[in-house]
Amino acid sequence: MNYDEAIEYIEECGKSGIVPGLDSIRELLRRLGNPQDKLRFIHIAGTNGKGSTLATLSSILRESKIKVGMYISPTICDYLERFRIGGRNLGRKDFCKYLEVVREAADSMTAEGMPAPTAFEIETALSFLAFLDKKVDIVLLECGMGGLMDATNVIDSALISVFAHIDMDHEAFLGPDLKSIAENKAGIIKPGTCVVSTVQYDEVTKVLQRKAEESGAEYIILKTGDIDKVKTSVKGTVFELEHKKYKTSLIGRHQAGNAATAIKVTEVLNGLIKANDSRVSGLKYIGEGAVSRGLVNTVWQARLDILSKKPLIVIDGAHNIDAANRLKETVKEVWPNKRIVLILGMFRDKAVDEVISILCEDVFMVLTVATPDSSRALPSVELAGRVRNVNERVSATDSVEEALEIATLMADEDTLILATGSLAYLGRVISVINRTYNK
Repeated sequence: MNYDEAIEYIEECGKSGIVPGLDSIRELLRRLGNPQDKLRFIHIAGTNGKGSTLATLSSILRESKIKVGMYISPTICDYLERFRIGGRNLGRKDFCKYLEVVREAADSMTAEGMPAPTAFEIETALSFLAFLDKKVDIVLLECGMGGLMDATNVIDSALISVFAHIDMDHEAFLGPDLKSIAENKAGIIKPGTCVVSTVQYDEVTKVLQRKAEESGAEYIILKTGDIDKVKTSVKGTVFELEHKKYKTSLIGRHQAGNAATAIKVTEVLNGLIKANDSRVSGLKYIGEGAVSRGLVNTVWQARLDILSKKPLIVIDGAHNIDAANRLKETVKEVWPNKRIVLILGMFRDKAVDEVISILCEDVFMVLTVATPDSSRALPSVELAGRVRNVNERVSATDSVEEALEIATLMADEDTLILATGSLAYLGRVISVINRTYNK
């Protein structure tokens, strides 16, 4: 199996879509020898901020010479971004090698009349095989969508269950209200673990506290007052956590919460290390210097990411209401006097009209693009028609290249070109910008 054949196989598996539940992944992993049982995990759920929190935590741990395996989704530029070891993508050769093993197990299931594993289940199993074979010290494991029935929740235990900000999204799968969504995501909490959460709505905090107490898990849930003196700029975000000053390279006030959550996770790990807990045997103590360096060196693509300064081009994957509000607030604070040309692409199963209302009403011009996923894609013309309800200065474009060309022709030194909406097309934006402006 070469790489192209491997991707073709994954795409074929993806045609089954999202199938919540753990029976299939459990059987698949059983046939693979249950590699997950030989790994140590930090498991993270949430609506927005999961990736930023894990990227920050990975950077800190790597500064402490801890070998980190990181499983994330979705990806931006390269499919193999979802499997990272020591800060690097899994190589194509290794990917094909592990996929051959997983495919054999999956084929044996279907040969016996069982449902075929989904693409996400295949990828999850592959990540465990790779991390075990590469002898990582700890795995940072991101839930795909929910928590309770997410394929990643097949693990029996985790050192720490982490929660990024929980808000409304994926209601068709997770429930119609915030409490239902929080209940689903809280399903990753395991007995004997520790729960670490960023600042949450009171309703969410109550759910997490109750679930933790029912599981006999300790919990640390940050409160608004714990994070103070937040300032953000093009250089990153500074803040105080419990009166101690920190700086992260990531832009946006919300990144203070993500960074603070990562810091709290390191404190829990240090507590286990100091207590000589057998679950963390061999892990190195995480010093203050490693924390500071890790925060400053964190890189996370497509989250308030400055791709070009002349013209000023920023991308951000704000694909739901909460993320759109945070993006709007950050742009007002960091680039308060800029005329905004907005490039927008979205999936049709998102809160499209609500995101449009937040992001499009006050901008100078909106250029719409189609997202690449054929089943969920919202055509550029249809998206433009919906934008026109709040802003008549909108034009549908045929491609990312055309949208960027029009935007740059409009741009002067007082213009911000902002590409947002779905993460799915932002990899294409990065590719075009790097080819055009960053030679």
